[in-house]
This record gives sequence, structure tokens and C-alpha cells, in this order.
Amino acid sequence: KMEVWQQRGLVIAESNQVQKNKLGWKVPSQSGNGTYIVNLDHGEPFCTCQHFESTHKKCQHIYAVEFIVQKETKPNGTEVITKTMRVTYTQDWPIYNAAQYHEQERFVILLRDLCNGIEQPEYRFGRPRLPLSDVIFGIVYKVYSTMSGRRFMTDLREAEAKQLVTKSPCFASIFQYLEKPELTPLLKALIEQSATPLKTVESDFAVDSSGFSTKTYTRWFDHKYGKERSKQTWVKTHLMCGVKTHVVTSVEATPYESADNPQLPKLVNNTAKTFAIKEVSADKAYSGRRSLKTVQAVGGTAYIPFMSHATGMANKRDKFDGLWNYMWHFYNFNREVFMQ
Repeated sequence: KMEVWQQRGLVIAESNQVQKNKLGWKVPSQSGNGTYIVNLDHGEPFCTCQHFESTHKKCQHIYAVEFIVQKETKPNGTEVITKTMRVTYTQDWPIYNAAQYHEQERFVILLRDLCNGIEQPEYRFGRPRLPLSDVIFGIVYKVYSTMSGRRFMTDLREAEAKQLVTKSPCFASIFQYLEKPELTPLLKALIEQSATPLKTVESDFAVDSSGFSTKTYTRWFDHKYGKERSKQTWVKTHLMCGVKTHVVTSVEATPYESADNPQLPKLVNNTAKTFAIKEVSADKAYSGRRSLKTVQAVGGTAYIPFMSHATGMANKRDKFDGLWNYMWHFYNFNREVFMQ
């Protein structure tokens, strides 16, 4: 069983950011603030971090270097140093270049085929609406282009000339439709549909979340310092993807303060409509009894690390759960595998 410091050291070692220098090894801080020097060449290991200086015991930085450099002393006194190296694979540049050269022209064709299945809402009265399939095409293509709405109009006019859209929407119309909440289910459905061709390839999936900043700022009055403060707001996107092709099979967008755990059942159930799920991997943020049961219900196994305070037994809030108990013991007996 690995200690906490060893687990943290393994995470640092696998980050591939530990570097050899004249003083020993430069190891990054897990918090991302600065680096520390570790030296193993003078008998006892040494680290410049505060934990080692105060306790003189091995810290995560020393363990990280030990995972990278393993020294073995033979009976005859000779030493064999085994250095852990990250395996890298060469890029097939001709294939990569060809894919990049033709990516955009193939992207718009695939996007057009995907939008062909969008039904036009029933016309009732007033000014005739733009074809919804053309609007969705313009929205997705605009985001793909990474350009501003006005600059993007050239690409959209070219798409109209190639008959990819019947009539190119104005940039203002694209922005207006982007603000409509009723488009959210449609866009999510298109993401799920786009992953369908790979349903025979993917069976193991991963779940994670990431934040996307906006141009909106929230302001509040800080009573402690007596002045107004502001911070940039952001939204959180949760997604499930296949581990082989990285295809996104389901997605959920939530406010930044929302928790990760409640989103996993939605992602799993939406993915299970198309894919046969065998394994689901996620970090501790998605740990919970409901997560394990949701994955089991669709025929898969969830490999999610447990929180440090979690136990496999019943408590005041939760009754004894056989699945939870089994996976808790499985996790504790296989922590090294979970950390890989």
C-alpha cells in the first residue's frame, strides 16, 4: 500500500516535468507555484521544500525522483541505475500533414451532412425564419473558425457558393440564435449523433470537466478592504469521451459553481444509448455511490478513486452498499494501478 507522499510523488513523476540539472533534480510544486531541488547523490536524500526542512522525512518531491531513478546495489558492490523514461512515438508526418491540409474542407461536408437531419420548425405567422439547419451550420462553423462574427462572413458566403447552405445567415442572426436556450438540446443531440460511427470501436470511456472563461465579470464590495472587486465568470463543461479515439459521446454545460458528481449519470446514460459501456474512468470529483450504480446499471464498471475520508462501511447517512464496499477495497488494494 502506497503512502500519501508516495502517491503524490508518483503523480509528479508521471507529469514528465522533472528535470535533471547541475544541483540534482528540479521538481515542480504540485500547486504550480515554483520548483524545488532534490539531490540523491550524497547519502541521505535532500529537498529544498518546507516539508523536508521541517521534518527531515521524505516528501513527495523526493519520491518523485526515486520513481524516475531507481538504484540497485549488487553483491559485488557495483550499482545499476534504472531510469524510468516516458515512451514517445514518432509522428507519421505525411499522414498528419495530409489530414491537416484537408481538414476544413472535410469538416464542412461532414457538418452539412449532420445538419441535414434537423427539422424546420412549423411556420405560423410573421416574417419567415431562416432554415434552422443553415443557422446551426453557421453557428458551429463560426465557432470552428475561431474568428469574429463579421470576419467569418467570408467563409459563410463561400459555403453558400458551394451550396452547403441555401442562404448564409447574417452574423447578427448567428449571435441571436446562440442566445436561445431551446438550441441547447439540439446541439447536444448533434454531438451525440456525431459520435455514432465509432460505436463499434469504443467501449471504455473517461469523464472529466473543464472551465471556459467568458467576457462577463461579476462585481462585489469587499468589506474587509473597503473597495469593489471583480472577477471573470466562466462556465463548466462536463464530457464523456472514448479513450481510444477521444470522440466526445455526451456533454453537459453547467455554471462554474456546480459540482461534478451529479453530472456523471447524465453523461453515462446518454452514452449508453449508443455505445456498449465496459469501463468508465474519472477522478475523485465524480466519486459517489450513485456514480458506481449508474455505470453498473448500463453493464460497465466505474474506476473512480475514493476520497480520503471515504470508507467501505455504512454510516449515519448511507446504508451498507455491497458495490461501494467492493470497489472501496478494490481501490485500496490497487492504488498504484489507479494512479497510473
